[in-house]
Amino acid sequence: SDLRQMLATKSVENIQFLPFLTTDVNNLSWLGYGCLKQDWTLIAVNTIGAALQTLYILVYLYYSPAKRTVLLQGLVLLAVLATGYGYFTLVVGDARTRLARLGLFCSAFTISMYLSPLADLARVVRSRSTRCLSFPLAVTTCLASSSWTLYGLQLQDPYITVPNVPGIVTSIVRFWLFWRYRDKPHR
Repeated sequence: SDLRQMLATKSVENIQFLPFLTTDVNNLSWLGYGCLKQDWTLIAVNTIGAALQTLYILVYLYYSPAKRTVLLQGLVLLAVLATGYGYFTLVVGDARTRLARLGLFCSAFTISMYLSPLADLARVVRSRSTRCLSFPLAVTTCLASSSWTLYGLQLQDPYITVPNVPGIVTSIVRFWLFWRYRDKPHR
């Protein structure tokens, strides 16, 4: 919906850039984990996710009046990825250790992404309004985190299972907030 809004309005007004950037880092990290593990599901899903997030970043950059800031943040992302790649390929020699450390990094990053909307949840409770929340995003987050949790359980991979549980929990909390503070019709 953000991409549609940017293309329709030819503007990035009211659209935050950081979620695109962090999701791209998340997809690229999990893509690396999938490549190390030779897991074609992780590779396919995260290749598509990274490509879409990169497209969103490029569209955002095109319509952003603050191109310098967006480019700087993008360059920081590339520097972080290059540093991570160097660490995981040059410093960590053992393949099992590399997989475990990358899995831990991916897990920590995913958990932080799922917990980041907590600030919005506090605002909802204070304002008693869910206008700042996206119901479709809550649904897709719940479905995606549930799917990844089940996939991780099937593979018996805690690096996939554990970080997706907070996504389920925060989605349930958002659903409860939508129910509790549903916007009443104006009279």
